[in-house]
Amino acid sequence: MMASLYAGVSGLKNHQIRMNVIGNNIANINTIGYKTSRVNFQEALVQTFRGAGRPSATSGGTNPVQLGLGMQVASIDTLFQQGGLETTGQITDLAIQGSGFFVLGDTAGNRFYTRAGAFGFDANSNLVDPATGMFVLGKNADSAGDIPSLATTGPITIPFGQQDPARSTQEITLSNNINASATTAKPTLLSAGLSGVTNVGQSVAADGVGGIHTVTIVGSQALQDTLTGTNAMSLMLTTGTKLSDLGVTDFSNMTLTIDGTRTADININDGDTTIGDIITQINEQAGLKASINEVSGEIEIIREYAGDPSVYNVEISAGALGNVSTQVFGAAVGSTLQSTGGAASNFVATDSFVPSKGSGASAGPFSTNLDLVIDPSTGLVIGLDGIGGGGVQLLTDTAKGLQATDPDGSGAIQDDPLVIETADTSLSTSIAVFDSLGARHVLSLEFFKSGLDNRWEWQASSLDGETITSGQSGYVQFNDDASLNSFAYNGGATSMTIDPGNGADTISLNVNAGTPNGFDGLTGFESAAHTASIISQDGYGLGLLEKIAIDQVGNISGFFSNGVTRVLAQISLADFSNQAGLRKAGMSRYQASANSGEAVEGIAGSTVSGLISSGALEASSVDIAQEFTSMITAQRGFQANSRIITTSDSMLDELVNIKR
Repeated sequence: MMASLYAGVSGLKNHQIRMNVIGNNIANINTIGYKTSRVNFQEALVQTFRGAGRPSATSGGTNPVQLGLGMQVASIDTLFQQGGLETTGQITDLAIQGSGFFVLGDTAGNRFYTRAGAFGFDANSNLVDPATGMFVLGKNADSAGDIPSLATTGPITIPFGQQDPARSTQEITLSNNINASATTAKPTLLSAGLSGVTNVGQSVAADGVGGIHTVTIVGSQALQDTLTGTNAMSLMLTTGTKLSDLGVTDFSNMTLTIDGTRTADININDGDTTIGDIITQINEQAGLKASINEVSGEIEIIREYAGDPSVYNVEISAGALGNVSTQVFGAAVGSTLQSTGGAASNFVATDSFVPSKGSGASAGPFSTNLDLVIDPSTGLVIGLDGIGGGGVQLLTDTAKGLQATDPDGSGAIQDDPLVIETADTSLSTSIAVFDSLGARHVLSLEFFKSGLDNRWEWQASSLDGETITSGQSGYVQFNDDASLNSFAYNGGATSMTIDPGNGADTISLNVNAGTPNGFDGLTGFESAAHTASIISQDGYGLGLLEKIAIDQVGNISGFFSNGVTRVLAQISLADFSNQAGLRKAGMSRYQASANSGEAVEGIAGSTVSGLISSGALEASSVDIAQEFTSMITAQRGFQANSRIITTSDSMLDELVNIKR
């Protein structure tokens, strides 16, 4: 009977413990980082009245007869469930998503672990837990923003107001496209010499390359065929001279054959027909022009289209005694009269071009044989095609056409050459670079269309008295698929060096134009416009730390007034093989115990799976509905055990009263 009393007492006592745990959970329902606890019960001592019997050949086995003597607390577990995140906007408020703990420590080397991340900075710029004054532990970065691999975990210190020293630019990066087909190379006539060129058209050189074109024209211009008549009377003819005055007795029509294929009849009516009538009829024929030579007084018939007389000519029909052919033009009886005064053009034009920019093979000179441009109405050479790859138009006197600059072919054109300049097709881009004193210097790169295919020449310049001592120019070569082939310096340089001229160290910088045979830097596609530019440089001036940010892996990055962002420190996290084995140390802290395992400290998202959220805190994981339910079951358990005690007491009363 007494056993039931003690069993009831154990139930009362241990259900009270469960109520204490529930009360603590509910009390910490708004405690950041708090993890709820639970109580597990187990049966206590057992009294054995009879042991188990083994089965025999004649009977079966028997079960043991045992009596329980109450219950006891088996464990009080801490449940490390993820709590919800509450956004605060405070950068130093930190929450862990997933497994892990923040590491706190003091100068004595003690280690504590917590999920409560309401941190801040103290007067010495240390990141601390303001509630306890303990340091938040991690690793501080070096001056370059790197976390040393052998760095030890210790207090995190962020020196607000610190200066970030200036860094001299070491590399500039180029990217985007240089239009392969671009041309803005407008031509200018520098010297016409003997050529008869009066101006150049306002088109552009097709190849887009700027430089000097010295054009040599050897040979002679095409001439017009002329048939000059000799009248039988040796008279000074006028338009009013009658044919009868010239002894014409045969008034048959005169036939003209033009270029051997086309014929025309000149009507002769009678002796009163005048020289003017004949001239008028001849001038009505396409390609012919007749007039009276003012010096000789004879009729001249000119084949207006200049060229080979065997192709472009005029013939007068066979002469007969007393007809117009013999009396006016002097044709022998029985023969025709043909013009013979023309000549075909035999010009040979050569362009010797020296680009304004270029080195090595691209420096020129480039020699090009030019094509002749012939006036379709006169047959005269009036221009040359192919200067600057085409597109440069020469303007001349259409009546005279182009003239030789080297008439006798001696090459002596030094004093009177035809010289044309084409402007450069260029693209410029600039960026500010920094010296060791933090001073800014504007560096410009200008790209010029090269005389070689898929190549652009480049030249660097500065604006403020700096001196580029080497690597000032070079070229960029593209492959036939527009990918980068190479970016090179002239003169054997491997980088660009600049003397700032202000006492700072010489700036030695590399130009990163991309990966050879790749498309990650400069490219040479045909496009509507140039887009190539200097997109970045790695130097900066003096700066002050203005603000910080904390990322998911715990990196504390500093933002400086010079635009530099650099890692200043890294917050450490810790995890355990058995989190439930941690010992509570109060103030939302835990300590390692014999059954938790040693702390594994490392980096969030790597060594430790949890990630850090800045500007948020982890809420308590207490489920109030669960706690109220547990409270009800604890209360019922307590009541039931109290009834055991009351009933056992009544039974003892009856037992005592038996003797009465």
